[in-house]
Amino acid sequence: MRRMRAPARRRAWRQAAVIAGAIVAVIAMLVAAALIMLGATRPATGSAAASPSVSRQGAPAHAVAFASPGNGVTGTTTLPPEPLDLPLLSTAVTGITPAAPFRLAGASSLDRARALECLSAAIYYEAASESDDGQRAVAQVVLNRVRHPAFPASVCGVVYQGADRTSGCQFSFACDGAMARIPARAGWARAARIAAAALAGQVFAPVGLATHYHTYAVTPAWNRTLVMTDAIGAHFFHRWKGYWGTAAAFRQRYAGREPLPGPPPRGPTPIIALNGPMPVVLPITPATQVHPPYRESGAALEPPSSGDTLPESQILDRWKDSGKPLR
Repeated sequence: MRRMRAPARRRAWRQAAVIAGAIVAVIAMLVAAALIMLGATRPATGSAAASPSVSRQGAPAHAVAFASPGNGVTGTTTLPPEPLDLPLLSTAVTGITPAAPFRLAGASSLDRARALECLSAAIYYEAASESDDGQRAVAQVVLNRVRHPAFPASVCGVVYQGADRTSGCQFSFACDGAMARIPARAGWARAARIAAAALAGQVFAPVGLATHYHTYAVTPAWNRTLVMTDAIGAHFFHRWKGYWGTAAAFRQRYAGREPLPGPPPRGPTPIIALNGPMPVVLPITPATQVHPPYRESGAALEPPSSGDTLPESQILDRWKDSGKPLR
């Protein structure tokens, strides 16, 4: 470079600058793309993250503020015996069968209010920062369980099933302390809107008859024994195999009698049944254990002597006549 003449040296520097600028631009674009992908795929707290490869609808821009603290996984339970009139399944059950619309038939206003609160809590704490479709899918799983004979026949009973034990919650948020957080007003309002629509009969067909789900960050033990129906946002949805995963199995009627929203108290509650009044036995201290100065404290006092002799007055002589009337 030193032996080159000045014009040639300047041309070489310009060419090097052009090449360096192109390299820097390419590197900058690669870094920007990597940052965008990292921000889109990083899981939020708990089950809140949405994967761009499986999300049907982008989460709202403000959803990050409502990230749910739950770990986003449901439990499972033992299936009841198959009915005697079990229909023959000639072929394997394939495809997605949409659930029937849910109906709160015969529910009182109190049952409806409690069902709405419980379903809203499940949606909020399990999928607060998911898209609307992601929240609808969680609501559909809850209502599918209400109509399945393996689960309770009420919304609150399904949501808080197993929460009275130290382990065994069917929905993780009911046991992991997530409910200690005060819900964000806007996030709760969105979850309540999704819950109200689902309780009014709106069906989210893509998840079909799913009764289980988990996030891509969790691999539960039941994962390989069920059939995946769909992946929405951060959640994978599954149904049972065989008869218990078909529409004929979802025959349980809504029972109402919704329990109080929230986890029930843990541990047994003592119950005392009395057939009559119980005698109260007061403890008696033996006389040998009583302090000597107090042993005679209850003895009767001796009566005064019968004599007319009065005790000598203690009044001074100059005051003895103070009570006589004046003349």
